[in-house]
Order: sequence, then C-alpha cells, then structure tokens
Amino acid sequence: MPKIVRKSGRTGLVHNFRPMGKTGTRKTKDFNPTNCAVTYCINIIGGKWKPVIIHLIRQQTDRYSTMRKAIPEISKQTLTNQLRELETDGVIERIVFAEVPPRVEYRITTHGKTLLPIIDAMKIWGRQQMDQ
Repeated sequence: MPKIVRKSGRTGLVHNFRPMGKTGTRKTKDFNPTNCAVTYCINIIGGKWKPVIIHLIRQQTDRYSTMRKAIPEISKQTLTNQLRELETDGVIERIVFAEVPPRVEYRITTHGKTLLPIIDAMKIWGRQQMDQ
C-alpha cells in the first residue's frame, strides 16, 4: 500500500497503512471449513463486483470516480468496501498522490495478476453464454 509523496519536485514512496476496524471485517474472509481451494478463491474474488473491479483496473479504469461511472449500479459504500477488501488481500494496491487536489489510483499487484487468467476465463465463458 505505497503512497507516493511529492515535495518540491522530489518523489518519495511512503507506505499508507489503513487499519480495518470492526466495520471493515468481512464474514467470509476466513470461512473455509473443508480447506477447499475453490472456497479460498471465492473468499478473495467472490461477490457481485470484485471481478468487475479487477477487470476495470486492468483496463486502466484505475480511479474511484471512473469506476463509479463504469458501474453506475454500485453504491459508493460498496465500491469503497470492495476496493478495501481487494487491497487487504493484496490483489490491488492503492496509490495516493500528494497533490492538490489529492489523487488516488489503484493498480493490480503481482499477486493480483495471478488472478487475471480466472477473470479472462469468466469473460470468455460469459461472452459465449450471452451469444446463445
């Protein structure tokens, strides 16, 4: 969770840790009673919006406002929660540019890139089903 800080023309990288309180914890995070790999994966990318968010960030829709425009049905709170969960799981990173006005961008991490074949398979399958 690096934070890019610019002071008098210099750029430095600062870690931006955001503690998750009680409201930021999710019920399914550690739910995997049978130690199933599919359940583990669904705990990370499951839900209505996470695969869409990952796909958007991959397509350079990497700012909160552009994601809101790309998914008009999602509420502000849900988008915020989903982004925080993906960040906590190491799938995306939040980069804060110390500018006026402040700018925040999201990028897929190296760990998150390992999920892209799954997102691609979902896209291919979905397209095939929509064409039928």
